[in-house]
Amino acid sequence: MSSPVDLPIRDIHGLDAVGFWPPAPGWWLVAAAAVLAGWLALVALRFVWRYPFFTWHLDARRRLAALRRRVGEADGTAVAAELSQLLRRIAIARHGRAACAGRVGDDWLEWLTLHDPEGFSWRSAGEPLLDLPYAPPGTAANPDALRRLIDAAVPWARRPARLSWWPPPRRLPEVGHG
Repeated sequence: MSSPVDLPIRDIHGLDAVGFWPPAPGWWLVAAAAVLAGWLALVALRFVWRYPFFTWHLDARRRLAALRRRVGEADGTAVAAELSQLLRRIAIARHGRAACAGRVGDDWLEWLTLHDPEGFSWRSAGEPLLDLPYAPPGTAANPDALRRLIDAAVPWARRPARLSWWPPPRRLPEVGHG
């Protein structure tokens, strides 16, 4: 028999080192989940910044959303009266009682137009706010006009200061009725 030193045995080699790139599929999923979580955190931060908890901002937004859902179901005069009341309360909270509480009629619509955060023309579209709250119950109201007014009131409920690094909202073009 030959000695073990003379046998043609080679040394055991370990596995090759795992390369850094490309990562395994699990790491791609972790990276995608991290990006998605970051995006969701930014969206949540933006919402909380605009409508802070336990303030009138969030309460006003919820009331406007409830009004918007009631437009087709409830009497248009009641919805317009609640919208008018809520809009006045929001304006007082944003600008103070002395600035807007005593304004009525066209002066109120003019003031809303001048101070609107999104530049909405209350002067031209806000006529239902002046007429419908005082109309007899059951008076026909244009649901589209009420929805448009409620949508225009939502920016009033936002916190005035925006995040400086967040892009501004895109505005939809005005649709002309002819």
